[in-house]
Amino acid sequence: MMAAITAARQGAEVTLLEGSSRLGNKILSTGNGKCNLGNLHLNVSDYYTGQPKRLETFLERFGTQDVISFFQGIGVILKEKNGLLYPACEQAAVIQDALRYELRALQVEELTDWKVDSVARDKDTDRIAVKSGARELLFDRVIVACGGQAAPKTGSDGSGYRLAKRLGHSLTPVVPALVQLKCREDYLRSVAGVRTDARISVLQDGACVAAERGELQLTEYGLSGIPMFQLSRVVNYILREQKEVELSVDFLPDYGREEFELLCRSRELLLQGERTVEEFFTGMLHKKLTVMLIKLAGLRPSESMSCVDRKQLDKIYRLCRQWKVHINGSNSFDNAQVCAGGVPLEEVTDGLESVRQPGVYFAGEILDVDGRCGGYNLHWAWCSGYLAAMAACGADRRMGELPKKEAVKR
Repeated sequence: MMAAITAARQGAEVTLLEGSSRLGNKILSTGNGKCNLGNLHLNVSDYYTGQPKRLETFLERFGTQDVISFFQGIGVILKEKNGLLYPACEQAAVIQDALRYELRALQVEELTDWKVDSVARDKDTDRIAVKSGARELLFDRVIVACGGQAAPKTGSDGSGYRLAKRLGHSLTPVVPALVQLKCREDYLRSVAGVRTDARISVLQDGACVAAERGELQLTEYGLSGIPMFQLSRVVNYILREQKEVELSVDFLPDYGREEFELLCRSRELLLQGERTVEEFFTGMLHKKLTVMLIKLAGLRPSESMSCVDRKQLDKIYRLCRQWKVHINGSNSFDNAQVCAGGVPLEEVTDGLESVRQPGVYFAGEILDVDGRCGGYNLHWAWCSGYLAAMAACGADRRMGELPKKEAVKR
């Protein structure tokens, strides 16, 4: 939608081919239905790609202020929360509608239920043939912006990757990202629904390879919440190599080592009274977590603290700081907010044009670029859609040798 609007504003005759019955349905699920469409603190460090320096140049050419100007220009009032940008009404449907109305105002031809099967150079006309079953259209330029494989019910079913392969492109392996993780441990049912601040570290061969802090959500099958989403791509790439992944969870991340030891010593004043194990640890963590850790230490919540030896007490303390779980999978692409992997950036030009098939451009999630939670993935959609369209129209002087916009006709 961004690419179509940008190209139409440059005077190109534009046709938008949509595989589903309605444009922009995936927008409705972004930002928990509120559409976190950008971030004031945009930085390349919030993205994953094989070419971060190259990605940085793209982000510099269409930054946060460009996103703000674009949406204000199509009538959307924006608001900011802790650096995150939302429509003021906090309704994702407003963004979908504003984009659709702008497309109509620009007289972009919209063909829905048009699932593209192939994109290839037509030898007879030297134009680019786009086919859907028995239907075929010819174009001078084609921008492939059909998403990746996350949330396939919204239309991004991975077919774009097949189109890219047929055009001669390779793919960085694709895995679900920003998705929930599954644990081998079966006792998590007892703490399902608990939310707690925590620091989570991904361990491989005993070494920490990634870490995040935030609100951890415990489910009956595993772990969820923003920090788990942020770590999921790292975990899924390790799992893809059939290697074991262990997580270490610190339920008291605000305490340094000395502070925690002081806390533990001060709690032991409670031993002066007759208390059960559960009573002794009440107040440290969520009640369900406390009971779980007590049982993992080999104790019964109801037994007297007078029967607990020092080793058992220290074990519970350690579990508060280093609870270990083993990850054996993640939820599928159906539940993922985005995909990691895709067409490598080295296989497109500075205008996002295919180096394998001139006249074909890529934008959005189909490229090997994925971001953290916080509006970064939608920003990449706006940025890449804009840059690909400007290059296809020959309107970006920074692109170098490009055709003039008069050559862009359907």
